[in-house]
Amino acid sequence: MIKESMQLQGIHHLKFTVSDLENSQSFYERAIGARRITAYDHRHSDGSLYAIILEIPGLGTLLELRLNPSRAKKDCGLDPITIAVKDRTALESWIEHFDTVDIEHSSILTALISWLVVFEDPDGRRLRLCTLETHSPEILSDETSSWLIDINR
Repeated sequence: MIKESMQLQGIHHLKFTVSDLENSQSFYERAIGARRITAYDHRHSDGSLYAIILEIPGLGTLLELRLNPSRAKKDCGLDPITIAVKDRTALESWIEHFDTVDIEHSSILTALISWLVVFEDPDGRRLRLCTLETHSPEILSDETSSWLIDINR
């Protein structure tokens, strides 16, 4: 039995492995407004940097980017996180933003009960922006879109 004193307090941070810290930091800054918190840099005893922490407006938790090229390669095509946005209008604004900062992305796709836009980070990890606004169940999802199919299957 879980005691009250053991109650979970939410997600502390997310962690993505990356093949290039600088390139990934730049991508997340451009794509979703991330800001590096240099006070939280992770360094080996020799001073070499192996992970950075990013704060992303509206995400609700921090994102750690950890250098591990072989692991990052294995994560290519995975979609480990879906981020909520208000509605289709928000997705349209995100598409305009991605076009402005040269981030490849899907069109607005129909998901099971909502809409989404998918984009990829430099290691091929897919991130999704999904609306809190829903649609009726009669609307069929875009399940055959290449943006929704795991490329590692």
